[in-house]
Amino acid sequence: MIFRPAPLRAAAVLAVVFIAARVIYRVLFNGAGLGAPLLLDLPPLRLPAPYAHVVLLGPVSAPGVWAAVVSALPIAATILAFGLLNAWVDVARGFVHLARRGPLQGIARMLVVAWSALPALADAVTSVRLAFRLRSERFGPRALVPILERTLEHAGRVAAALELRGFGSRGTSVSMDDDGGPLQVRDARFRIGGTQLRVAEFSPLAGTVSVMTGPTGSGKSTILRGIAGLLSHVDGGEVAGTVRVGGLGRVSTPPRETAQVVGVVLQNPRAAFATTRVRDEIALALDLRGVSAADSKARVQEVADRIGVSALLDRTISTLSAGEATLLSIAAAVVEQPALLLVDEPLADLDTTARARVIAVLHALARDAGVCVIVAEHRAQALVPIADSWWTIRDGALVPGAAPAADAAPPEAPPVVLPAPAAVTVLAAENLAVHRSGNPLVRDASVTLHRGEIVALVGPNGAGKSSVLVALALSEVKGDRGKADKGTIEVGTADGGRVALVPDASDDLFTRDTVAGELKAAERRLARRKDAAPQAPGFAAEHLARLRGNAGMPIGYEHPRDLSAGERRILAITLQTLDRPQVLLIDEPTRGLDPAARSAVASALRAAADDGAAVLIATHDHSFAHGLGARILPMRDGVAPAVALPPAKSAAAVPAIPAQPFSTPRFLDRLPDVPARQKSHRLRMPRPVELAVLAAANLLALGAFCWPLLAAALPADAAAALPYAALAIAPVAAVAIVVLLDGSVRSAHTVALLGVLAAVGSAVRVASTGVGGVEAVFILLILAGRAFGARFGLLLGAATIALSSSLWGGIGPWTPFQVFACAWVGAGAGLLPKTVRGKAELWMLCGYGVVASYLFGLLTNLWFWPFAVGAGTGISYVPGAPLSTNLSSFLLYSLLTSTAGWDTLRAVTTVVGIIVVGRAILAALRRVKPVSGGIAKARAQGVHAPEPSTNGTRHQFTS
Repeated sequence: MIFRPAPLRAAAVLAVVFIAARVIYRVLFNGAGLGAPLLLDLPPLRLPAPYAHVVLLGPVSAPGVWAAVVSALPIAATILAFGLLNAWVDVARGFVHLARRGPLQGIARMLVVAWSALPALADAVTSVRLAFRLRSERFGPRALVPILERTLEHAGRVAAALELRGFGSRGTSVSMDDDGGPLQVRDARFRIGGTQLRVAEFSPLAGTVSVMTGPTGSGKSTILRGIAGLLSHVDGGEVAGTVRVGGLGRVSTPPRETAQVVGVVLQNPRAAFATTRVRDEIALALDLRGVSAADSKARVQEVADRIGVSALLDRTISTLSAGEATLLSIAAAVVEQPALLLVDEPLADLDTTARARVIAVLHALARDAGVCVIVAEHRAQALVPIADSWWTIRDGALVPGAAPAADAAPPEAPPVVLPAPAAVTVLAAENLAVHRSGNPLVRDASVTLHRGEIVALVGPNGAGKSSVLVALALSEVKGDRGKADKGTIEVGTADGGRVALVPDASDDLFTRDTVAGELKAAERRLARRKDAAPQAPGFAAEHLARLRGNAGMPIGYEHPRDLSAGERRILAITLQTLDRPQVLLIDEPTRGLDPAARSAVASALRAAADDGAAVLIATHDHSFAHGLGARILPMRDGVAPAVALPPAKSAAAVPAIPAQPFSTPRFLDRLPDVPARQKSHRLRMPRPVELAVLAAANLLALGAFCWPLLAAALPADAAAALPYAALAIAPVAAVAIVVLLDGSVRSAHTVALLGVLAAVGSAVRVASTGVGGVEAVFILLILAGRAFGARFGLLLGAATIALSSSLWGGIGPWTPFQVFACAWVGAGAGLLPKTVRGKAELWMLCGYGVVASYLFGLLTNLWFWPFAVGAGTGISYVPGAPLSTNLSSFLLYSLLTSTAGWDTLRAVTTVVGIIVVGRAILAALRRVKPVSGGIAKARAQGVHAPEPSTNGTRHQFTS
C-alpha cells in the first residue's frame, strides 16, 4: 500500500472551497446576521415573485459567519475522509483483483483495459502533436481524429489479445490430439473481403520452426489469424476446409476455447498489452481461466525465468524497450505451455541484439519444449539457422519455399552516386545534446548533409536515432519536445529551405478519411503559405504518382489507414515533400515492408534526392541503406560521429554493431499443470426481466437525484430521512446496474472498445475545466452512444466517471450520481432516431447536446443543493415546505451557480465539438463497429470487408 498525497491535497482544497461557498451563500442570501459584532451592514433586497421569500444581502456578523463555517464542517470532513481513503487505496489494483473473480469480472476487466490504455493514449497525443507540428498545422480539434483512430487501433489489438488468452471462455478443458499433431490444414481457404488464400497441405510437426514469407499484403497475417481463429470469429472473415488446432475444428471453435493450446504473438505486441505491469500481463491468461493467485504467481515466475524476463516482472510495460516488449509477449503467449505458437513479424522493430534474444527463445521453445513454432517474417534471413521448413505465398496460395540466400543482393535499384566533396551543404549540426525528463537521449552528435545525398543513421534500439531526427526537424522551435538542448544547427545555408520529417508513426500524419481528402488538404495548406508559389489543382496527386512510380496505389476514396504499409509510407512522404523541402528526414522507412514495398519506398527516396533534397534515414535495415548508396553514420549510446564510414561493397559487409552474448534458455521440464477453479454458474435473466430491473434501478437513481422535490409529498418524519436514503439508494442502484450489465461486456471486443474509449473520456474529463469537469467529455459520450447504441453509451458514461475518479482520486459520495448522469447522456444519444444521417444527424446531435448539458446540470445540482447551501438562507431547502417554494429556491440556486455559467459553457463546447469533429469521429467509430453476421451479411448488404491492414487494425463493415 503506497500513500499518494495528491488526492488528499485535492480533497483539502475542495473542503476549503466548500466552506467558503457555504459562507458566501449565507452572506448573499441574508443568512449571516446573527448577533454581534457586526462585520458588514449591507442593505437587504427582497426579490419579486415567485422569489418573494428570498432576500439578498443584509447584515453580516461574526457569529453568523462562524455558524456558516460550523455548518459546513460535517460535509468538509466527509470530503477529507474520502481524500484520505483515495490517498491510501490503490483503486487500479482493486480493478485487477475484481477481474480475477466475483460477479463483476467483465466490468472490472474493462476498467483494467482502460487503465492500461492511458499510457497508450498519452503516447498517441504526443505522437499526433509532433505530427501536427511537422505538417505545420495547429494542434486543435482536428487532432482528435488521428488520436481516436490510433486508440481504436489499440482497442482492436487488445480485443484480439483478450480473445486469444481465453476471455469469455466456457472453461472447458482442451486435450491435444497427439495423432494429428498440433496443426492440420488441408484443402483450406482463408477469405476476408476480396482476398482469398488457399492452403493445400500445411501440417508442421511439434518441435519445429516453420517460417512463412511473402510480399506485404500477400496474406501471411491473414493465414496466421485464420489458424488462430481471429479471422472467422473476430475479423468477420471466413475459413473453409480442414483447419484443426489441437484436434478441434477451427471453423466451429472460437479462439477463446483454444487458448490453452495456441499461443499467439501479434504484430506490434506493445500495442496489444491489456494491463500495465509485466507480471499482470504474463498472468492474464491464467487469471481469465480462474487459476488461484498462488499457482498463478508460481507459474509466472517460472515462465519469466525460462524466457529471460524475470528482471522485468515488476516493471511498468510502458518503460520496456522493443525487444523486451517482444519477449514479454512471447512469455504471455506460452504461460500455459501451448503446443502451437504463432508469431507475426517478431523482428520488425528490433536491433541486432534484440533479434538474437528473440530468435534464441523461439529456437529453445521448439527444440527443448517441443512447441510447434510458426513465424511470419519479412526479415527472414535471420531465421535461417533455426528454421526447419520454409513456406511462401505465391499466386494466392501457401506453398513450400526455400530459405533466402545468405548473400542475396538487395532488390533495390543500383545505388545513387554520393555527392562530390564540394557539394552544397544544406544542414550542419554540431555537438547536439537531447534530454527528456532529465535523462540524456543524445550527446555530442554531429551531422552534415549535402544537397542530393542520402545518409543513414544506424545503431541499436535506444541509441537516440529518432531523437536526433526530431531535434533536427524542430530546430527552429524553442522548447519543443525533442529539441536539442545544446549544440548548433544551421539549416538552409544555400537558399533557405525547410526540414521535413516522416516520423516512425507516420500514420499520425493522416487527418482525413480518404486519400483524396489528404491530398486536397495538403494543397490547401501549401496554398495558404505566404511564400507559396501558385500550383495547378491536382498537383499533389501528380506528386504522389511520381513518388510511387510503378507501384499501383489508390488515390481516391480509400481510407489512408486501409492502405498497405508501403503505400502509407509513400503517402506520408508525399505529404511531407509537397513543398520541396531542402532536407527530408525519415524514421525507419522499411519497417514491416516486403522487398517490393521496400523497392517502392527506395524509389520515392531517390526521387526526393533527385529533386535536390538531402535525405537522412534512421534504420536498422543496413542492406536497404547500402542499396540506396547511403553514407552511413553509425550511432551508439546517443553519439553520432560526423565522420562517415566508407560505403560497403555488398550487404554482407555492412558494419553492424555486434550482438551481446545471450545464453539460450532451456526448457527441459514441462511445467506442472495448473488447475483452474471451478467457475460458478451465473444466472442469466430473461430479456424482459432484465429490462424491467434495469428500468427500476434507473428510476430509483432518478428518485435519489430528485429527493428534495419528492420530500414535499411525504410526512415530515419520512422527509427527514430522505437525504440519507438518497445517498444510500444511488450507490445501490449503481451496483445493481453494473451487475446487471456485466454480461453485456463478455465479448473481448466490447471490453476493449469500452476500455479504450473510457480512457479517452477520462483523459478529456480530467483535462477539462468546470463543475464536475465534464464539458468536453459530452462530445465523446454522445458520438459513441450514437455509433454503438444506448447500452454501450450507458456503460461508457459510467466507466468514464469510474476511471477518471480513480485517476485523480475523486471518489466520494457524489460519484454514483455522476455515474448515472453521464451514463444517461451516453444512453440518450443511442435512443435517438436511427434513420437520420448526414448533416441532419449532426444537427440532431447538437440539439441533443444542448438539452443534455442543461439537464445534466439541473440533475447534478438538485441532489446536492440542500447540502451545498445548508439551512438558514433564502434559497435553502425547507423540509415540508410547498413544492413551489423549494422548486423556486432550487431554480434560483441553479441559475446563479450553474445554468447561466457552466451549463451554458458545456452546451456551447458540446455543440462546437460535434460540428467540428462529429462527422469524422462518427466515421472512425463506425469503422470499428462490431461485426454481426460475418461475411455473408456483408455481401447481402453489398459491403466489402477489407483485409486486416498491416498495422494491425481490423477495419470492419460500415453500419
